[in-house]
Amino acid sequence: MEKGVTNLNRFLIEEQRAFPEATGDFTMLIESIAFASKIISREVNKAGIVNIIGKAQSVNVHGEEQQKLDVYADKKMIEAMDHLGKLCAMASEENDEVIQVPKEYPKGKYLAVFDPLDGSSNIDVNISIGTIFGIYKRQDGDTGTPCCKDFMQPGRKMVAAGYVIYGSSTMMVYSAGNGVHGFTLDPSIGEYILSHPNMKIPECGKIYSINEANYHHWDEPTRKFVEHIKNNTERTYTARYIGSLVADFHRNLLKGGVFLYPGDEKNKRGKLRLLYECAPLAYIIENAGGRATNGAQDILDIVPDTLHQKEPLIIGSKYEVETYLKYQRGELK
Repeated sequence: MEKGVTNLNRFLIEEQRAFPEATGDFTMLIESIAFASKIISREVNKAGIVNIIGKAQSVNVHGEEQQKLDVYADKKMIEAMDHLGKLCAMASEENDEVIQVPKEYPKGKYLAVFDPLDGSSNIDVNISIGTIFGIYKRQDGDTGTPCCKDFMQPGRKMVAAGYVIYGSSTMMVYSAGNGVHGFTLDPSIGEYILSHPNMKIPECGKIYSINEANYHHWDEPTRKFVEHIKNNTERTYTARYIGSLVADFHRNLLKGGVFLYPGDEKNKRGKLRLLYECAPLAYIIENAGGRATNGAQDILDIVPDTLHQKEPLIIGSKYEVETYLKYQRGELK
């Protein structure tokens, strides 16, 4: 390793040393997720030249057609963690039920949730996609085989969350409650290198990301907020909407702004999943100095009722999110 260069392994070890009581279990989990993401990244990068893109002729729990790479990514995430002895169970957006640790492996104290390939509808058109994950501890006193109720914890109880974006470069961003840190994959050595330490989202942004084709389906406060953004005479905003959550979120995290996927007449609770998408990204944004809400409640305070619960998501710089909430509360008209 070159002098002055910090890779993910070294960073995690140094972070672990700051906590004498740490067992190393968490470090191993993050490294295993990073390993799975490298394999997924390799397949994403060659998706156009091998028979892995396209539909897998199956549907997931949400009735959505699974892409071949969806299925592959889900399998690699599970295989990277199921044998470690650090997890007691997993939950994936692609699986209807809780994923149990195979009987031949020991169980640990952590629960992992993940969207193995977010934005997969963009696979065939070469737009950035990603992996999102969150890690919880099993609740004290729980015994026996883990089930859905073990995952019914608010996002504030997460011990870590992160995402990987597969774009012009592959980048892993994660937080364990002590800042948000970004690592860029150097394909020549197969290592994640610390490239964005202590990431902070600007308190005020200049980007808004929302699918304006749904304008007439939104509630009135959402329409008024978007009109406020577009007609703001004090700050000039730019519309940027990719339609790939990780890509839109990552850009706004770096440059400042707000991403909105509100509920509407067609989807009252929005379309994004609380456990696999909303809560992990909310954990990251709060640790980066931003905010996330469903319009009525902070995302991290919501206790899920089901594994695949959906929530509206308004996430980004504090100023824009709080302005949105003022419209929702009727404080701005």
